[in-house]
Amino acid sequence: MKPVTQAILQRQSTRGFLDKPVPGALVRELLEVASHAPSGGNLQPWRVHAVGGQALTDFVALMAVKLNAGEQESAEYPVYPGGLWEPLRTRRRRAGDQRYAALGATPAQDGMAVLSARNYRFFGAPVGLFFFLDRRVGASQWADLGMFLQSLMLAATDHGLATCPQAAWSNWPQTVRTLCHVGDDWVLFAGMSLGYADRGEPLNGYRTERAPLESFATFAGIDD
Repeated sequence: MKPVTQAILQRQSTRGFLDKPVPGALVRELLEVASHAPSGGNLQPWRVHAVGGQALTDFVALMAVKLNAGEQESAEYPVYPGGLWEPLRTRRRRAGDQRYAALGATPAQDGMAVLSARNYRFFGAPVGLFFFLDRRVGASQWADLGMFLQSLMLAATDHGLATCPQAAWSNWPQTVRTLCHVGDDWVLFAGMSLGYADRGEPLNGYRTERAPLESFATFAGIDD
């Protein structure tokens, strides 16, 4: 199997990490590699903030205080469209059911609370990443950032690391911008956990299903 194909198939959203540091030089290398992702007009519209060590420990502790106090902030964009339709609604529900089953959580609301708390601890990862876009850019640049994130995750996989992209962080734009010393003219798109996967974590022991090729692709003039 080709290395890139292998990385694509191996990558998964990892929700449990070992207490093993990732060298800063490697974090920098991964981001430099990801910067070769395509972007329309070569705009390279992304901005990234990486946090680890004591800074990450302090930030996670701050988040725990905020969550325990019932504090909330407002996301600046909808992660999911309202009134999710089929088959998207079923796909999202099935993915959630798998996570809650791995947690052994019943009812689902209990699983949601546990996952939310773990989200804001970066699932125990030693490195947290935040991704921003200038508020003036458009849909094309949001797609560019998506390609940057995918490139980063595949590069991490190639180095034996694991990742979890976390749109949940978009719910805390002011707190994260304060941490990253980023002004209000930047939109917080997402966060990401980065580290070494804990293979014994039940949340890492399942794979979400993928729709068959025939359900999303059509072909004309393509010979077998």
